[in-house]
Amino acid sequence: MSGRVRRKQIAAALETAASAAPPEACALCARPLGRRLEWHHVLPKSEGGRETVPLHPICHRTIHASASNAELARLYPTLDALLEREDIRRFVAWIADKPPDFHAPTRRKQA
Repeated sequence: MSGRVRRKQIAAALETAASAAPPEACALCARPLGRRLEWHHVLPKSEGGRETVPLHPICHRTIHASASNAELARLYPTLDALLEREDIRRFVAWIADKPPDFHAPTRRKQA
């Protein structure tokens, strides 16, 4: 592929990305997103997942602290399935009244 064609493809991709509306709410807790956001693969990339959803960094860390990628793929292939976990439900209830850019240390699950 020549440089000119590649530059046109990149410019078109950037234009499309710029025109797309930024996500407004976290896919896990449904709070408005703040200045920082992370993209979570609903089905882990290591398991062939491609779909991503926007999350607060604290929500993203909580998911990965609660379940391994293998568990996410096998037991929680959707966010609805993940929200059925008691620890995730408690986290979502706890974080509900916090500001969008709230940060706190994330605790690992107890083995």
